[in-house]
Amino acid sequence: MMDFSASDHAHMAHALRLAGRGLYTTRPNPRVGCVIAFGDAVVGEGWHRRAGGPHAEVFALRAAGERARGATAYVTLEPCAHHGRTPPCADALVAAGVARVVIAAEDPFPEVDGRGIGKLRAAGIAVETGLLREAARELNIGFFRRIECGRPWVRVKLAMSLDGRTALANGESKWITGEPARADVQRWRARSSAILTGSGTVLADDPRLTVRLDEARPAEARRTSSPRPGEGWAEGQVPSLRVVLDRRLRTPAASHVLDGEAPTLVLHAADAIPTDDRFARVERIVVPGQGDGLDLQAVLALLAGRGCNEVQVEAGPTLCGALFAAGLVDELLLYVAPLLLGDSARALLHLPTLTDMAARWRLQTIEQRQLGSDWRLRLRPV
Repeated sequence: MMDFSASDHAHMAHALRLAGRGLYTTRPNPRVGCVIAFGDAVVGEGWHRRAGGPHAEVFALRAAGERARGATAYVTLEPCAHHGRTPPCADALVAAGVARVVIAAEDPFPEVDGRGIGKLRAAGIAVETGLLREAARELNIGFFRRIECGRPWVRVKLAMSLDGRTALANGESKWITGEPARADVQRWRARSSAILTGSGTVLADDPRLTVRLDEARPAEARRTSSPRPGEGWAEGQVPSLRVVLDRRLRTPAASHVLDGEAPTLVLHAADAIPTDDRFARVERIVVPGQGDGLDLQAVLALLAGRGCNEVQVEAGPTLCGALFAAGLVDELLLYVAPLLLGDSARALLHLPTLTDMAARWRLQTIEQRQLGSDWRLRLRPV
């Protein structure tokens, strides 16, 4: 393990905070920050702001100018080594004359994957890796899941009462949680490449599934003009993709998800054929069926192929339960309200019946936070 100094740790932590400013705007690219320093003194800094724009290293080198020569560059992700929409950042660091590069996490993208590090070392630059690696991977957890596993990071969002219910028996569910919790959901939507639901939820609730950050716009969003649906989109930015799993094309024509307010993808079975033009403003794609629904593995592979890093699922107990049963849930975002809805209210998830406690689904609490009178738990399967 590398022996990093306190100054190294401080500069990389700063670079990670910079990377976080691109939380809502860089997809499908990773969020990356860069700090250029001499000892404790920072001479340049930058972060990747949006796909297609300059990378973090370019902004930092511009700010540093000639002061970059002989300096150390701290980068949260391995510098790219290929020509994409922008030139290779490894070449820019070499040309600037930096003496040392400290990298938090290696980039598994096939066109990088060690090539950036190789270019730097071939130019005589000292390269050290692994400083705050886990924090850097956590910031880009969806990017790493997509590149390494071929599917997005799947985050299921659910809200429930203390007795584990999500709606009254008649389907009424507005609102279980208060405004602070609902505002928090908007932040998680904003960082997601796609928001996924099922046709049952569309029929029952007619959700918009759009990002509404006016209710709670964090500082990062204000600094980067984070997008809002239907207005003020910055160049290169797009709203989160709405994805509806609708095997039989049951979505009504008047549904919000068909209104064209945000890009929308309707996935359905091959034998479902629309009889009118209700889907004219959205994209439809056929995916294989599986049992009474769609092949969820195929759905996620399709979304990964479209560059989706994080997918937020906001659906009912059937679809959410099917994702859990298939082992496709990476994280549960659970909002718990201090109220009781009773035995006849609707359950949180529909899961297969267990006959052995050894088969139970075990979850690990990653974070818990109070939001007004409610609690938000982040949990991950063990």
